[in-house]
Amino acid sequence: MLNHLNKVVMKNTLMHTLSIVYTDLGDDFLVAQMPVTPTVHQPAGLLHGGASVALAESVGSAASHLFIDNDKFEIRGIEIAANHLKSVREGIVTATARPIHKGRTTHLWEIKITDEQGNLISICKLTNIILEKK
Repeated sequence: MLNHLNKVVMKNTLMHTLSIVYTDLGDDFLVAQMPVTPTVHQPAGLLHGGASVALAESVGSAASHLFIDNDKFEIRGIEIAANHLKSVREGIVTATARPIHKGRTTHLWEIKITDEQGNLISICKLTNIILEKK
């Protein structure tokens, strides 16, 4: 599944542009990593909050796909909230998505983004809607 996410799903997407890689998954989580380089910096040389939010939405949306019948349904993010707690200049950040609620029509995810030392960088909540394919 991780290989499929990294090789097929991400091709020619924002996730590819930001060098996001899915690294681990389990029954109740999905993990992705993103390098912190000038590509994702804001002008002061720190990780851009928008890049953190893109990472969070990428891992939370992909996690929802693991819990649905992808032949019948599709996912859309409908709300994301983020609190940025610490800054990062370089290295790798890791985002772990865990479900708060997995309903029939909505999923709510908590996504924690940490640095290489395990410091909490950002915490996000993502709400996804599950739509029937037409």
